[in-house]
Amino acid sequence: MRRLGIIVALGAMLAMFTGVLTASPALAGRGHKWEFQPFKPFTLPALFCGFKIRGTSVASKGYSKILKSSDGSMTTLFTGTLKLTFTNPRNGKAITENVGGPAKVTTHPDGSLTLALKGHTGVFLAPADAKRFGLPGASVTTGALTESVAADGTITSLTLKGHLAVNVCAALS
Repeated sequence: MRRLGIIVALGAMLAMFTGVLTASPALAGRGHKWEFQPFKPFTLPALFCGFKIRGTSVASKGYSKILKSSDGSMTTLFTGTLKLTFTNPRNGKAITENVGGPAKVTTHPDGSLTLALKGHTGVFLAPADAKRFGLPGASVTTGALTESVAADGTITSLTLKGHLAVNVCAALS
């Protein structure tokens, strides 16, 4: 269950940066061009806040660029505008937040990931990881956030040099 939660959280976070999981393989051979990345709405399971959260775009003009390294790693850069409305479908409460980053996601040859996020960023953590890193299950942070994720989906480190801007769980409760 923990691995599933990590994978869902990581997937949701990356989806907020305009669909990296589905777009990266398709764009990998296109060189060093910025590509428009349309946003896809998502629903987080109740694992993160005790209730589902629906994420929809208010403003989405995100772009990505993929860079390949000689060591076999691939770095995806994200920039642009991304404003999301987070909604609790159970009670109808909603908030709109800027989560546009920018972001840099490095996929290493062993399948592990390093995320370097700056600016306003959406962060989703399973309960054990939220407790371990002192953040809510769903939040918006500002500043620099660096996260390392092992190939099995385990978060090995998370460092925030900034602050918690919005506790999404509390705002939607």
